[in-house]
Amino acid sequence: MIDQRIGRAVLAVVFVGLLATPFLIRQMSARALPQGSSQESKAAALENYGFYFEEVAHQSGIDFVHRAPTLDPKLAPIMPEVASMGASVSIVDFDNDGWPDIYVTNSAEGSQNALYRNMHDGTFRNVAAEMGIADVNRPGTGVSMGAVWGDFDNDGYEDLLLIKWGRPELFRRIPGAGFERVTDQAGLPKWINANTAIWFDYDGDGLLDLFIGGYFAEDVDLWHLTTTRIMPDSFEYATNGGRKWLFHNLGHGRFEEVSAKMGIGSRRWALAAAAADLRGTGRPDLFIANDYGISELYVNDGNRFREVGKESGVGFAPKSGMNVAFGDIQNQGRYSVYVSNISEDGILIQGNNLWVPKEGMNGNAIAFDNLARDYGVELGGWSFGAQFGDFNNDGTLDLYLTNGYVSADRKRSYWYDFSKVSGGNSTIIGDARNWPPFDGRSLAGYQQKRVWINDGAGKFVDVAQAVGVTDTFDGRAVALVDLWNRGVLDVVVANQNGPLLIYKNMAPSSSDWIEFALEGTRSNRSAIGAEVRLFWNGQQQVQHVSGGSGFAAQNDRRLHFGLGKKASIDKAVIRWPSGVVQTIDKPAAGQLHKVKEPA
Repeated sequence: MIDQRIGRAVLAVVFVGLLATPFLIRQMSARALPQGSSQESKAAALENYGFYFEEVAHQSGIDFVHRAPTLDPKLAPIMPEVASMGASVSIVDFDNDGWPDIYVTNSAEGSQNALYRNMHDGTFRNVAAEMGIADVNRPGTGVSMGAVWGDFDNDGYEDLLLIKWGRPELFRRIPGAGFERVTDQAGLPKWINANTAIWFDYDGDGLLDLFIGGYFAEDVDLWHLTTTRIMPDSFEYATNGGRKWLFHNLGHGRFEEVSAKMGIGSRRWALAAAAADLRGTGRPDLFIANDYGISELYVNDGNRFREVGKESGVGFAPKSGMNVAFGDIQNQGRYSVYVSNISEDGILIQGNNLWVPKEGMNGNAIAFDNLARDYGVELGGWSFGAQFGDFNNDGTLDLYLTNGYVSADRKRSYWYDFSKVSGGNSTIIGDARNWPPFDGRSLAGYQQKRVWINDGAGKFVDVAQAVGVTDTFDGRAVALVDLWNRGVLDVVVANQNGPLLIYKNMAPSSSDWIEFALEGTRSNRSAIGAEVRLFWNGQQQVQHVSGGSGFAAQNDRRLHFGLGKKASIDKAVIRWPSGVVQTIDKPAAGQLHKVKEPA
C-alpha cells in the first residue's frame, strides 16, 4: 500500500506518458490478436450503435510487428520505460490512385519501416524497400519515432518527413519512381530526439512549413551516453527537454530555422503537436502537448507566435500530455482539443483533458473549459493516441483512444517504485541511475481501449468491447481513414512492440455521409490547413485538413462527414489557406467530392 506521503507525490506526478515498456516479442506472440465478434454480438452492435469493427490486418496482407530500440547499456535497468515509443502510423495516397496507403515506423536498430500500398481489392503490399523508404534505422543514425506527409515542393506528389531519436530525414517523391533523400539540401539539423512533427503553412505563402518538437535534448545520443542525467528535471514543470524547431519553407527544397524569430523557444518535453485555426483568424495556431508539464498554445498573430497557454486555460495544470486532436464535437463550428494523460484506478488520476472553447470569444482571444469529466472522456488509462471521427455516420464526432504503457508480468507492478521516483527532488528524478530497475514488471499494462460514441447531447459512451475493439496491446498511434472507399471510417492502430491492427468498419452501406478531397493551387498543393464547414439539417460541422495530429500519427487528409438519416445538405463552405472562400451549394451525399482551389 502506498503511504499517504507517497500517494500525494504520485497524484502530483506528470509522468511522461511516453515511457512504455517494450515487452519481448515472444511475450507479445503469446497474446492473442483480437478475434472477430460472434454474429449475435455483431448484430447487437449494429442495431444499438450503427457499426462494429473487425480486425483484418492479417487477412489484408499485413503482418507488421513493431520492435523497440536497444539504447546505451547504462539505461538497461529502465529500458522498458525509456525505449517505450516509436510505433507510429500515417496515411497517404503516395501514388495518387485515389486509394489510401499506410506507412508505419519501426524502431529497432536495423529494422525496416513499411509502406503498404492499397491494392484496391481489400489487400495491401509492402513496397517500402522498392520505394527507398524502408532501410532508415541504420546504426549510428538513430531510429524512427514518427512520419508525416506533405507536398513541400507543390509538384502534386506527397513527400515524407521522418522524425527520429537521431537524424531527421526528408524524402522527396520522384514521379514514376521512388523517393530520394533530400535532408542535407533542405538544411535540416543533424540530430533531433523528436516525437512529434507536423506540416502546416503558418504564413500562408502557399509553401508547407514544418514544426518538429524535441523530447530528449538534441545533444543527447541515447546509444552513447556521456552522462545518465538525461531524464526530466521535474515531473510537473520540466524544462530540460528538446528544443522546438520551426522551419520556414523558402522554396526550391530549402528550409530556414526560425523558431526564435517567430517566438517559439521552450524546452518542455513535447510529445504531440497539431495546428488549426482555433480563433477564426484565417491563420493556423499551434497546440503542443508536453510530457512532465503544461500544454502550450501558440496563437498565430501573423508576424509571430504568442504563447497563451495560461490565459487560455490550457496551460495551468501540469500533466503528462501525449496527444492533440481537434474536433467540432458540438456541431457549432468550433474546435475542441483533446489531450490525453494518465489515469490508474486507486493510484493516479490525472485525467484526460477535453478543452471546449468558451462562449463569446472573438478573433483576438480564446479561452477553454476542461469538460472531459462532463462529457465522459476523462478516464482512459495510460492514454496515448486519440482521434475524432464519426464511426456510425450519425452526424456527430466520436472518439477512439488507445492506451497501455508497459505490459509485462501481470502479477508484478512497477507503480510503487515509480511513485518513489516521482516524489524525489530534481536531482533524483533527472538521473536515470536513480530509477529502480524495471525487472520485468508491468506498469499500466494490458489496458482496455476506448471507443466513445457521441450521443449528440453532451455525453460520450464507451462501447469498445461491444463493437469489437478488444485488444490489450500497448497502443501508441491511431489514424482514421476510409481505407476501402466505402463511406465509413476505419481505424489503424500502431502498438509498441506489438502488431499493426486494422479495424475495418463493418457499418452497412448507406448514403448518410459525404467526403471531400481538396487540392490547393494558390494554397499549398496538399491543402493542409484548408477548412470545410458543412451545413445540413439546420446544423453545421467544421473540419480541417491536417498535416499531422494525435500521437505520432496522421489521418487521411480526405475529410469525412457523417450526416445522419434523411440528410438535406445546404452547402459546403471551403476556406483555403490562401484566404479564398469557396461555396458549393447542395453537394450530393454518399460520394467523395474532389475540389480544386479556384485560381
